[in-house]
Amino acid sequence: MVELAVSVASASDVRRLRDWADEEGWNPGDSDPLAFFPADPGGFFFGRLNGQAVASVSAIRYGTDFGFIGFYIARPAVRGQGHGIVLWRRAMAHLVDRNIGLDGVVDQQDNYRRSGFRRAWNNVRYQGVPAGGTVSVTVVDARAVPFDQLVAYDRRFFPAPRESFLAGWVSLPGHTALAAVQGGALVGLGVLRLAGQVSRVGPLYAASEEVAQSLLTALSATRPGFPIAVDVPDINRTAITLVERLGLTPSFEAARMYTGPTPEIDQAGLYAVTTLELG
Repeated sequence: MVELAVSVASASDVRRLRDWADEEGWNPGDSDPLAFFPADPGGFFFGRLNGQAVASVSAIRYGTDFGFIGFYIARPAVRGQGHGIVLWRRAMAHLVDRNIGLDGVVDQQDNYRRSGFRRAWNNVRYQGVPAGGTVSVTVVDARAVPFDQLVAYDRRFFPAPRESFLAGWVSLPGHTALAAVQGGALVGLGVLRLAGQVSRVGPLYAASEEVAQSLLTALSATRPGFPIAVDVPDINRTAITLVERLGLTPSFEAARMYTGPTPEIDQAGLYAVTTLELG
């Protein structure tokens, strides 16, 4: 049996990951690799047999004590041959001594539990063409907001700082980032990115249901008549109520799991997570 060779991925390898994720039916964003790679250039791994890439995993370091695993993929022709576990061990070693998060698909959750992960909540993907929403708060281009304010606001909803990632996420081609402002204060942030036939919205942060609806309506209005997909934490019942009222329906879910304590974030204001691959 040929031994799997594991190496750190290049920037071009990460672009390939987008194609693999698309073939898995995950509907990745068109520009995702441009934001993902700077988050942790040493955190993407490929497994190769005879020089051919056949498996992948990402293990992204955030700050000093948090990490996130994603893109755990073995190509169909090599599944069941033990190559995935080789990459898994490399990813866990990259994140040693950190609280590690991931979004586990249903058929892999038992395996993740055996590796020490515990469920915190489910992220439920709702999709469709929103209907009946209104914009009742001031919404502006997020790029007009001082970047340090965006970083501080994002930190309320994510377990660690991620400036390099966020800088690309709000400014990449095909991304529309909108901020909600009330009384001069930042009270919401949402990003829509182009992705195949269904555009993706994430994150969606909001101080209230009214703010979340305004952002979601304004974002979807940039692609009138086109469907969107939103990954909603099921612990936020207000968020579930909102997307269902707008006519979106569930299509997929994954469990947000951690090896350590569930991070202390503003769960009530988290209406949609940013991504299932990098958190």
